[in-house]
Amino acid sequence: MKTSLHRRDFLAAAGGAAILGCSASGLFAQDSASGDLSEFVQVSQRDPRYFELTNGKPYIPIGLNMISPPWPWTDGEELTRLENQWLKPLSENKGNFIRIWLSTPAYEVERERAGVFDEERRLRLAKLFSLARKYGIRMKLCTEHFRHLGGGEISWAARPMHLKENGGPAENTRAYFAGEAGRVHYKKKLDWYAEHFGSDPIVFGWELWNEMDAVEGLPREILWDWSTEMLAALHERFPKNLAMQSLGSYDVENKKAGIYRQLCDLKGNDVLQVHRYLDLGARWKICSEPMAFLTAEAVRDMLAPKVLKPVLLAESGAVEPNHAGAFKLYPRDRAGILLHDVLFAPFFAGAAGPGHIWHWDAYVAPNNLWFHFARFAAVVEGLDPPAENFQPFELDDERLYLYGLKGNTKTLIWCRDKMNTWKTELEEDKVPETLSGLAVDLDARGKRVQFYDPWQNRWTDGKANGEKIVLPNFRRSLVVTVS
Repeated sequence: MKTSLHRRDFLAAAGGAAILGCSASGLFAQDSASGDLSEFVQVSQRDPRYFELTNGKPYIPIGLNMISPPWPWTDGEELTRLENQWLKPLSENKGNFIRIWLSTPAYEVERERAGVFDEERRLRLAKLFSLARKYGIRMKLCTEHFRHLGGGEISWAARPMHLKENGGPAENTRAYFAGEAGRVHYKKKLDWYAEHFGSDPIVFGWELWNEMDAVEGLPREILWDWSTEMLAALHERFPKNLAMQSLGSYDVENKKAGIYRQLCDLKGNDVLQVHRYLDLGARWKICSEPMAFLTAEAVRDMLAPKVLKPVLLAESGAVEPNHAGAFKLYPRDRAGILLHDVLFAPFFAGAAGPGHIWHWDAYVAPNNLWFHFARFAAVVEGLDPPAENFQPFELDDERLYLYGLKGNTKTLIWCRDKMNTWKTELEEDKVPETLSGLAVDLDARGKRVQFYDPWQNRWTDGKANGEKIVLPNFRRSLVVTVS
């Protein structure tokens, strides 16, 4: 995520739902593979566009960014609040994944001096790991997010302790990445993490940086050289965990053939991540489109070069223009249409999992939207994407987005009303229309057809009508399964 008042607020502060499970009548049998916490997550050996556990069972990361608590941390009740307000409701609603920034004030182990690691923070992280295991939630751990070492535009992204004048390894930001001393320092920190938290299957993977292209004054050639060297360092220290890098918001069109295309070919990068937000201030018009469309297109662009890696929409959500803060219409989205689209659209466009929303504390928790994770889980529970060898497709329709996955034994289609968007429902207060009499052009004769309504949490049986599937009445969206 780019500069945001919301980020500044929570970082400054950090310094100082009911279970809505899946219907038993769902298409896929229940499976506890994601809860097998003795196994590591890996790129599937059967289909490298998806994940699986080291025992061969599929893994779909269902969760969100949970970067850092937004409240001041004094090691009193903070972990209890983290557990009860976020981790427990996510787990109760079938979530199995979060992303953490280890470099936020709440978790940063270099508190006062570069290269000196704090025992109190080690114990705090150990408690976090313990909570993650308790709730069956694997963690993607981002090691760093700073954008300058001092004197830059963004105060929350400074790390002056790494300047030589403060006892650090580098004269300036560029020197930290280009020079040997800065690289030795970063690897020393990785060594510390490996010593205390290595070889742990509760770790989904290790992420080098948050949006590294946002580091001020960092030439691209240094960015890629540093990333290649440090991804190798991650693999050496955490051989059983995934390793990955991330770039800034995909909100400028030339990034498609530019820096994001380079990310596709980055050696040692196990997961192809993309960040994209609904942002009315972005230069690329697509970032103002309906959430379903803008998120699905981001995934499609990452899949287009046909790099055989899992793709994840790793950050998403809605922001005020140019990431000036959390979206002003969030409080109106009590139904959670934005979260729903972030979850469903990427997966049905071919991603290895649902999208991972950013505003966990300003949107998901305040609006009590945890049930949406269970609704997505209802569709994929028991599903084995690597075995299906899914091929994403789209069907043309005037009224619906029809994003589908055709597999060896199953076909899934997400039907999304084009006329129901963030603009119509949240800005214009238009009640979503009940759609009736619609059909999908798909020949399902002789096959089992089922519908899942994620807004009613209800499975129903259907049938083919010649070369079409007639849809039941629904509002906003519907999932069709054919097997």
